[in-house]
Amino acid sequence: MNESSATNNIVEIDTTMPVWEQFFTVAPLVLIGTTEADGSMDLAPKHMVTPMGWQNYFGFVCTPRHHTCGNVDRTGVFTVSYPKPSQVLIAGLAASPRQDRGDKPIVDYLKTFPAKQIDGHFVEDGYLFFECRHYKTIDGFGENCLITGEIVAAYVDDGFVRHSEADDQETIHESPLFAYLSPGRFATIDRSNAFPFPESMKK
Repeated sequence: MNESSATNNIVEIDTTMPVWEQFFTVAPLVLIGTTEADGSMDLAPKHMVTPMGWQNYFGFVCTPRHHTCGNVDRTGVFTVSYPKPSQVLIAGLAASPRQDRGDKPIVDYLKTFPAKQIDGHFVEDGYLFFECRHYKTIDGFGENCLITGEIVAAYVDDGFVRHSEADDQETIHESPLFAYLSPGRFATIDRSNAFPFPESMKK
């Protein structure tokens, strides 16, 4: 069998080190909100995030070295804020390292508003917000863990809601989405096309 020309440019990646820094992938970016032991607020950007199935479950990758992990374990809740493209600077600043005392002063300068059903806060001017109760944490992904939660309340900017009378492309064009291009870049999504699902496809 002749080798397809489509495979001529494929090269093997060195798996003796993490592969994720060697190419770009598209991911959402969110700000996970938790409460510190002293009652102060913590906000941490995460891009390894995903729905956990078709029901109202959400998950994100973290590490026990970060305060987020301990806060979720202690309080049993967390919030999720999806920023708009205009908030890229805010998302970046939320990644600022902690000071020697363990505090994160930049969080005090971010505008927030409180959750309604759990003890937590959201970042203002985002477009999608989840209040989550901790479901389970799965350890063992190297030094990382997967934290999952059940979404008990959700809110969305009306401009981002899908309406039967509006075209999906128009909605995305009028209300662009923030995409994180790992590692270290971002993009604004304001154009899209319908995916060519087969008619027989089911969830």
